[in-house]
Amino acid sequence: MRLALDTNRYTDFVQGHADTVRWIRAADAILVPLIVLGELRGGFLCGTRARENEARLIEFLQSPRVSLLVPDEQTTHHYAQLFQQLRRQGTPMPVNDLWIAALVIQHSLHLLTRDRHFDHLPQIPRL
Repeated sequence: MRLALDTNRYTDFVQGHADTVRWIRAADAILVPLIVLGELRGGFLCGTRARENEARLIEFLQSPRVSLLVPDEQTTHHYAQLFQQLRRQGTPMPVNDLWIAALVIQHSLHLLTRDRHFDHLPQIPRL
């Protein structure tokens, strides 16, 4: 299984949450959206253990099963369709999560997240 990792589940993994560790260990490929990388690094700089957290993240990113997932022009089409869907449903979503959702759809991934607003996008397979 190819899995996209959301910010909260990366944190769960680092903290050793059993379900998250199990999903990550079972994945064939782990894709970290560029947006998630930015959220993580922003959080690190606001905390007291920025260097330690950054070192751990770099080690994680160096795993052969982990890749960075970068938006491109095609991503914008998926973003626009999801934006329209959410607007029609009356169920807005944070912009960063909308970009993550667009990447998940574009690359046919499973999303590992705890965020409930992804429930409004049933086309996204979640773990």
